[in-house]
Amino acid sequence: MMKAQQAGTLQDKTDGPPMLQALADLSRLVARSGASHLRLRLAFAVILTLAGKGLGVLAPLVLGAAVNKLAAGQGAAVAMGWGFAAFAIGWTLIRFLSASAPLVSDVVFAPVRAAAQRATAAEAFAHALSLSLDFHQTKRSGALSRTMDRGSRAVDFLLRILAFNLVPTAVELALAAAVLGGKYDWRFGAVAVVVVVIYTVATFSMSNWRLEHRRVMNAADSEAAGVSVDALLNYETVKSFGAEARAAQTYDRALGDYTQASLKANTSLNLLNGMQALIMNLGLGVMAVMAGFEAAAGRMGPGDVTAAVLIMISLYAPLNILGFAYREIRQSFIDMEEMLKVTRQTPQVADAPDAVDLPRPVDARGAAVEFEHVGFRHDARANGLEDVSFYAAPGTTTALVGPSGAGKSTIVKLALRLLDPQDGRVLIDGHDARQVTQASLRAAVALVPQDVALFNDSIAANIAFARPTASEAEIWAAAEAAELSDFIRGLPEGMETRVGERGLKLSGGERQRVGIARALLADPCILILDEATSALDSRTEAAIQKTLRRARSGRTTLVVAHRLSTVADSDQILVLKAGRIVERGAHHELVARQGGEYAALWRKQTRGGKSAQPA
Repeated sequence: MMKAQQAGTLQDKTDGPPMLQALADLSRLVARSGASHLRLRLAFAVILTLAGKGLGVLAPLVLGAAVNKLAAGQGAAVAMGWGFAAFAIGWTLIRFLSASAPLVSDVVFAPVRAAAQRATAAEAFAHALSLSLDFHQTKRSGALSRTMDRGSRAVDFLLRILAFNLVPTAVELALAAAVLGGKYDWRFGAVAVVVVVIYTVATFSMSNWRLEHRRVMNAADSEAAGVSVDALLNYETVKSFGAEARAAQTYDRALGDYTQASLKANTSLNLLNGMQALIMNLGLGVMAVMAGFEAAAGRMGPGDVTAAVLIMISLYAPLNILGFAYREIRQSFIDMEEMLKVTRQTPQVADAPDAVDLPRPVDARGAAVEFEHVGFRHDARANGLEDVSFYAAPGTTTALVGPSGAGKSTIVKLALRLLDPQDGRVLIDGHDARQVTQASLRAAVALVPQDVALFNDSIAANIAFARPTASEAEIWAAAEAAELSDFIRGLPEGMETRVGERGLKLSGGERQRVGIARALLADPCILILDEATSALDSRTEAAIQKTLRRARSGRTTLVVAHRLSTVADSDQILVLKAGRIVERGAHHELVARQGGEYAALWRKQTRGGKSAQPA
């Protein structure tokens, strides 16, 4: 349960934003929706809604007149019957128009609500993708997805319930009180207002009490969603450790918390509905008794009694959902605000206002990469990069080696500008990475990571992700270069074979070859290989190494490796330890250094300290 409460802090840590601020946020979202004829649709929908409420008050008066006509019993029976029929038909027509106006209003305004919901969801999703690496590393994907989904649905609900339910109901109350007080007696109008005020205050008070149940239920819902998404995303890990039952039990416990909270929320809802029914029927009883005394005194006719009661009934109809509406409005404001908190997050890595596109080298020489006294410290680690400086000349290969946690992956992320240095500069062809657009920089850099993540799509789509405009021939050429073409031709569906969630239908080596093909299709100036052949067998690795040597031609390459034999032909090798470069040089220079870090690593990997020559 503690986890559920922690998961709910993102959504429910506040009773909600200030009303005016929330309404201003909602108005801005509608204005940005891009709906066609927005102002015209809004005006027409409001007019129709208010007209429907006005007709709803008028209809009982027409029926009351019909009953009075019938009760008068004056004149010929036929004339009396026709008069009653005329009023009855008029009452029917007005009721039809009163019921139809909101429906037409909803049809008119529905495209605006849909456009606002779509634009809101798209903006939140795009902004979430633009946020920095640290943000996504600290968020649970399931909870973040649910937050954005709830926020976009909240926009639709608020527009529907505020603009076309609660505000028109307040207008209807004013009209009903004015009609009852003006046509009959001021006490009738006063009773209508007092009953509605008592009903509203009691509803809001009990809804506030119920809000805690709703919070706990939403927190449990988010926890259950996060548990299920985590288990499904990490299905292979769950399966390999035989933890299916354990994962299912964890999910079942989360669902149990949700069920308990849901039952409490449902019970309190029934109490609220019972209280509302009691107040509503007491009000109707008081109105009926007052009207009866007025009729007995001769100041009201039977039709007037009917009209007064019907006006109260029509007024109470939209109030039936007041408790639900109040609770959902508050929750929707909270949901919308939590989504807007995501959109208000400032990316730690963002384009500078004066950022320019990184120019591509005019010749096929690759781009220079330079680190100038770069420092970076992770929040979750004791060590980071400290005063790292190196220069990778165009067209050369620079290898990064060292123990785990030495800072190799951090250098890769800085070169891709997934992180910005806290000290120093990262230069690409002499341009500070912070002064060029991220899109142009990443178009010039391609990464083949150690664990290649693929989309649940075809092999062709995954390769073409690097360059969606690539032709089929170019995709096949990239697959050939990655030693993947024979494997693809052997599949029943060839390039259209779907790879499954995160590519789990492929082996680790096959996923890495798809990643290599994807990087080669991007045709980058800088190629980063982060343990790109670690999942391949020796024979395939040798073939891929030859392919990568060809791919490195005309490109600057950064290689992260633990197997030193794969980087022995690099132009320079940087040995990192505890975030610092402790050695640098070519393979033969580093091996020859007695007592050096690289030489010690080389001896460990070449069995008994026997030296080996690079292939």
